[in-house]
Amino acid sequence: MRLGAAGTIEVVTPFDAVTQAQLRAIRPQGRWFARRRCWEFPLEAGGALNAGLGRRFHLEPELLQWLAWLDQPLPPLPPHRQLVAAAAPGEPLADKRRLFAHQRAAVRWLLARRGALLADPMGLGKTLTALVAARAMVRCADCRVVVLAPAGLHGHWRREAASLELDLELHSWAKLPRGLPPAGTVLIADEAHYAQNVSAARTQAFLRLARHPRLRAAWLLTGTPMKNGRPAQLFPLLAAIGHPIAQDQRAFEERYCHGHWLERGGVRHWQAQGASQLEELQRLTRPLLLHRRKQDCLDLPAKERQMVPVELDDAAGRGFQHRLQCKVEDYRRRVARGEVRRDAEALAVFTALRQIGADYKLPAAAALVGQLLAQGESVVLFCSFVASAQLLQDRLGGQLLTGQVPPPQRQSAVDAFQAGASRLLIATYGAGGLGFSLQRARHVVLLERPWTPGDTEQAEDRCHRIGMEGSLTSHWLQLGVADQLVDALIASKAERIALLLQRRPLQLRRQGFPAMVKALLEDW
Repeated sequence: MRLGAAGTIEVVTPFDAVTQAQLRAIRPQGRWFARRRCWEFPLEAGGALNAGLGRRFHLEPELLQWLAWLDQPLPPLPPHRQLVAAAAPGEPLADKRRLFAHQRAAVRWLLARRGALLADPMGLGKTLTALVAARAMVRCADCRVVVLAPAGLHGHWRREAASLELDLELHSWAKLPRGLPPAGTVLIADEAHYAQNVSAARTQAFLRLARHPRLRAAWLLTGTPMKNGRPAQLFPLLAAIGHPIAQDQRAFEERYCHGHWLERGGVRHWQAQGASQLEELQRLTRPLLLHRRKQDCLDLPAKERQMVPVELDDAAGRGFQHRLQCKVEDYRRRVARGEVRRDAEALAVFTALRQIGADYKLPAAAALVGQLLAQGESVVLFCSFVASAQLLQDRLGGQLLTGQVPPPQRQSAVDAFQAGASRLLIATYGAGGLGFSLQRARHVVLLERPWTPGDTEQAEDRCHRIGMEGSLTSHWLQLGVADQLVDALIASKAERIALLLQRRPLQLRRQGFPAMVKALLEDW
């Protein structure tokens, strides 16, 4: 018996009827994985496993330590009212700031829960909210505070912790710790949607921390808890906070992800990428998931989206068609050589449409941005491709924010934009859509949209946040059916997310992505 990668108990054994019957009788129930020749049980089954089978199976030292901690639990926490008093959410901080009303309410909400998912949109101050709540746990229970956050956000966390005179142990999602201090820990996971793939090693390591016996509280922060509109992405987060509906992954997927067996080439595959029973899922997750809309919390200026159609003249249209045809012919040659799958042509053509379309939208984007800059406006432009960002900077100047720019230089670019030294910042979604405050901008230009509504919202909300001085206009450049398809896909996924988070009835328009691509190619 050993401790699994995700903090469960694994019992590795050859198959025999007697042992299988004994393990099936263990409660809480486990699950048999034939390929791994292994049973997997929740940690709570450790006592029953040790009592019934401890003499027959070797227990690895790490599992023995976790079981010993379970037998010696930490002292109980003080009452909720005492924790709230210790948090002192109404008192000014060392830098004279005060929490907003929605932040004070969230502090009280977090302190009432040992596992919670704070899913407010970007820009509502989740970082400071979680740290004020953690300060109460430190004062009342002498806890350690461990924060998991993207490396680029560590400076922000340190600055906010310094304003509370709070010590942090910071870790990046790229390198999670294997264990937690034995004295008791508050675990805060920022950008918790980094752990939305339950089979990924990073998610497994995160769940291991969230199930640690010496954990006092696990608070997850993300503005996009179901980033791609799929309930399957929500399951790891619910498992991390100990929600009862996340105890059985297969049952969760059958109920809320349209989980079913699919046969391909005579081999059965489990498929769980759909969405079902969303109203029930919203009702069951409501006690441990807090989401408030910006307009309900703050008196922010309005955000308006404008579609900007891009038309090509005859010469540009012929060039577009020629480049696309070259891509298609190259793909078919690679199929003939066995380098790529034959049945993926629709997606290959669609990806080529997106990449080529980005190039052909550059003149329109440059003209729009140039017009806004001439009017004295500050502009942030987001795009998906580094090459597009570099070409635009060559033409327009401004600050550049891509994954190829070292992290210290990224912050310098943001600081120059925020200080007014430059009125244009050009960024890719991956580098600029996470962690930075760009509220100086009055206009956001999206050359194209990413696949997920969460990434789109994150990009816009870098600018639509506390401290902005006027309304925000988001310009969506749209060239042909490829952009129309992505925008329709974003709207479809956003409906699912709204149904889960915003507690209002919606009539979902269900259309799978393959069908949407097929319709696009027929139109094209």
